[in-house]
Amino acid sequence: MPQPFARGVRMGVDVGTVRVGIALTDPDAVLATPHDTLGRDSNPRKAFDVKIITRLCEERDVVTVYVGLPRSLDGGENASTRMARDYAASLVRRLGSRGCTTAVRLVDERLSTVSAHRSLSDSGVSRRHHMDRVDQAAAVTFLQTAVDQGRRTGTEPGEPVPDRAAD
Repeated sequence: MPQPFARGVRMGVDVGTVRVGIALTDPDAVLATPHDTLGRDSNPRKAFDVKIITRLCEERDVVTVYVGLPRSLDGGENASTRMARDYAASLVRRLGSRGCTTAVRLVDERLSTVSAHRSLSDSGVSRRHHMDRVDQAAAVTFLQTAVDQGRRTGTEPGEPVPDRAAD
């Protein structure tokens, strides 16, 4: 049964090998805005970036986190897709261990980075400053698409990430 799309802050997380871009919506889930870019912790046991995202979910009462799923253009999965799935699963485990009820869902983010680069260029950001902002901008792109879809359909878009601890 689809989860209804209700009022509440949504978060977009664009996962890369080096950085993680974060975007947030307002409490009515109308407008996505850039929030931050975190360095990706290479040690999965420490996962400081996951801890920071969890704390942000708690502080902002985030109801749903959308993790971008970078499928190939033909819709297939690749190493980046698996990395995003693993990241989403670690976020679910961390949120659950803290008793946080924030849902985590995977949403298609094909071409969001391309769109983010274009948007940054169009707004006058020099190419050398793109890397500081592109992950946030990509998160804004797919988060806005997700909340627009949710408001239009009345259900949370994307694929739910199961709590593997419950398996």
